[in-house]
Amino acid sequence: MNKPTSVDQYIAQYKGEAESRMKLLRAMILELAPDAAESIAYGMPAYKTFHKPLVYFAGYEQHIGLYATPSGHEQFAQELSIYKQGKGSVQFPLKEDFPIELIRRIVAFRVAENQLKYGPKS
Repeated sequence: MNKPTSVDQYIAQYKGEAESRMKLLRAMILELAPDAAESIAYGMPAYKTFHKPLVYFAGYEQHIGLYATPSGHEQFAQELSIYKQGKGSVQFPLKEDFPIELIRRIVAFRVAENQLKYGPKS
């Protein structure tokens, strides 16, 4: 299969729980950051605000990966400590509840962070 060139194509590669969680995640990101630029970067769905990375996500056989940059993960380190992580990444297993409210707070934090750092100064 060719590499996806859009988020729709990326998500369409998956079925079942992975597909539904990525659709939910995408809708939530676009709700919190309606002006975000959506693309494929590093082979996964990517979102930018003010031309700067906001968050990325990826589907895997056993989990959904969320990449909210190191600052997004540092801010929520205690709550994320129960999940497998890397620097700037966290894995949400498909066999466990999807912590959408936690993810919502992480994305909202990143939206506010990019706004503060890169948004128009008044």
